[in-house]
This record gives sequence, structure tokens and C-alpha cells, in this order.
Amino acid sequence: MSELPVIGITMGDAAGVGPEIIVKALAHASVYALCRPLVIGDAARLADANRIVGGNLQVSSITTPDQARYVPGVIDCIDLKLIPAGLPYGRLSAVAGDAAYHYIKRTVELAQAGQLQAICTAPLNKEALHAGGHVFPGHTEMLAHLTGVEEVSMMLMTPTLRVIHVTTHIGIIDAINRIEPGLVRRTIERAHQTLVRAGIHDPLIAVCGINPHAGENGLFGYGEEATKIQPAIDELRARGWRVEGPLPADTLFFRAGRGDFDAVVAMYHDQGHGPVKVMGLEAGVNVTIGLPVIRTSVDHGTAFDIAGKGIADERSLIEALRQAVELATRTAPETDPPVVAAVY
Repeated sequence: MSELPVIGITMGDAAGVGPEIIVKALAHASVYALCRPLVIGDAARLADANRIVGGNLQVSSITTPDQARYVPGVIDCIDLKLIPAGLPYGRLSAVAGDAAYHYIKRTVELAQAGQLQAICTAPLNKEALHAGGHVFPGHTEMLAHLTGVEEVSMMLMTPTLRVIHVTTHIGIIDAINRIEPGLVRRTIERAHQTLVRAGIHDPLIAVCGINPHAGENGLFGYGEEATKIQPAIDELRARGWRVEGPLPADTLFFRAGRGDFDAVVAMYHDQGHGPVKVMGLEAGVNVTIGLPVIRTSVDHGTAFDIAGKGIADERSLIEALRQAVELATRTAPETDPPVVAAVY
């Protein structure tokens, strides 16, 4: 047990499904065979979620990781005591948004102090986060801010598909304006380094175009593929890397789904998220690449419509924990950027 990595699990938005999927995931003894799970959140809320799902787990309120027991049947929780009793499930709450931020902040502090080997985040609600006074587009940007990192990438992973994003939580017009060869190149570099770290020594990476049919030689759009994407691909090919594109996204994702590529580079949020989520939310994991800590996350939101009903599916969180363990236990070359995986 003592050799297993300690994975910090942030509780996310207390009004959402985060507490429920945590208690359901930690009811699986197999999780304790993988890692030492440590929740950062509110013990009383976890106990209430345990009641809702009909569980029989004990929630242990602690203040430091060295107080944790890490045994099946007991949830060890760094208890910040930020959620008032009776906070409604499924309703936007500034209190819950503020608490979600502080769970992340405390977890980052523990990770930077070497007390956690990875972070796995339950979902937060962006509107609640903003209402609580913390204006970030999402987990990815918040973690970058808290760790002092200027640029990171979001990679979504399923058992058969890996998708990294050049842009994420901005509007489509802003995304197109932001895309430029340097950003595309750095995104592909982060994908390449992560794949090599995962044991794929000569990965094949496919790059999406921006316009339908990847512009079809200037027929659609204003030459964005030629000016914003192609120079980055040419530069990386000159290094001997296997990079294909820019390719039409529709056929590219079909090919990627059958295993033709090791990773896909999507230009904007929905271009990459749509295909991954069609494959099933229970299989998706969000990995943040470029942080000084490992962070994984489930690939779904707070699901206010079902929060508090005990029916939320914990499988994505279990997969996110598995990915966090895999990343945490690999020995990365010193030149590799840090990798963070999370539920967002």
C-alpha cells in the first residue's frame, strides 16, 4: 500500500454530482489496489452523498495527508468545512463555486509540496465559480494560474482516441483569430512529448483543418490552413516527426476512431470534444499537459439535472484515477513538460 501513489481528488462543485461520483468510485475496492485516494473537499457533504447513493462507507475528516489511512471502506477527506448543511443539490451556488476554487487551491499546494503524486478533479460549474468571485474559464486555466504556467494544453483521452486542443474555452471567432503557427507547433510538441512518455516512441499525429474540407485549397475560408497551420506542420516534419495535415476533421476523426493515428490535434473546443463525447462520457478522461503536477479529470460536467438523486455514473472518475496513476508512475525524461490529468 505504501508504494502506491497518493492521488488528490478534488470534490468539485458540491451542488453537482461530484460528491456522489466520488463516494461511488471509492466504494470500489479496486481503486485502493491502484492508488491511495485522498479527497480534498467537505467531509459532511461526502457523508450526505454516501447516504444518497445508499453506501456504507465511513468518511474520515482529517487536516493533513499523514492522518489518512487509505483503507477500503473509509474515505479520507482533507476537510475544508466550506459547505453549509442543507445546501441544495442541482442549484447554482456562489458558496459552492467559491468552495470548488479553494479545493483546487489546497490540492495544488499539497501537490507542489510533494504530498500528492497527481490530482484528479471532480467537475465544477463555471457560472458558480464566477459567482464565487473566481473568474476562470475552467479547471485548465485555473490550474495554470495557480501553478504559474503561461500555456497548457487540454487532451481528451478514450481507450481508442486521444485529442489535444489548440484552443479551448473561447468563442469560435476568437479561436480562429488566436490560432497561429507558433501555437499550433507548441501544441503538437506537447502531444508528441506526452505520447513518447506513454511509450509511443514514434507517434503519428494528425492535424485538423479549420474550415470544411480543410479549406479545399482555398475554396472555403480565407487560406487559414495555409497561413496558420501548414507552417507548423512543415517545421515539425523537417525534424523527422510524423505529422499529417491539415486534414478535414470529419474524415480524420473517422480514421482516428479506427486507430490510424496516435493523436489528433483539434483547432477549437467543439471540434475535438464532439467526437470524444459521442464515444461515451463514461470512457472519457481530460488530461492537462504542461502543468508541474499531474491532473486528470472526468470528461463531464456537474450534471445539475441529476445531482442529489444518487444515479450519477462513476465510471469516468475511475478511469481518470487509473490514468492519473499511470502517468504518476511513469518515469518521464527530464526534458518532458509536466502532465496534469483531471475531470473538468
